[in-house]
Amino acid sequence: MNQLLDLLKTYENEIFIIASIGAIIMGILVIFWRNQETKSPLYLKKIIIPPVMMSTGALMFVFPYFRLDGQLILEAVIVGAIFSLALLFTTKYEVRDHDLYVKPSKLFPVILVGLLIIRTFMKTILSQDISPGEIGGMFFLLAFTMIVIWRTSMVIHYLKFKDKEKVE
Repeated sequence: MNQLLDLLKTYENEIFIIASIGAIIMGILVIFWRNQETKSPLYLKKIIIPPVMMSTGALMFVFPYFRLDGQLILEAVIVGAIFSLALLFTTKYEVRDHDLYVKPSKLFPVILVGLLIIRTFMKTILSQDISPGEIGGMFFLLAFTMIVIWRTSMVIHYLKFKDKEKVE
């Protein structure tokens, strides 16, 4: 285990660059995925599965290299909550054929790219004082917080829609 940690510390800059490139690729994939997602109606499983699947990433915290202290956890959660506002304000819904859909948003790719740029900038600044493992843990927690808040909002909209459908 110590050998793995020593190896990680030896290649911290390379890992940082690879992780940044990975984030950009994931962002592009999310833009395409989100565009496809707007073509089919919302249902509960479709809303809940992404954060549940993403939660498996929390296994990274089993390894001490990625663990965060209370202050870093709080900072990551607060920034994630603030970033989630961009998703909450740009996610609009529409009813088509008695189903609820997420409206395609031209702003979503712009916001996602903006968040990726801010994330990369923050990562560069934070990497001067925080280890790459902790930064990885912080950005996982930040993204997870964003997704959970956004998807919780989607569940609320979906359940309100279903309740309204029952009444009508």
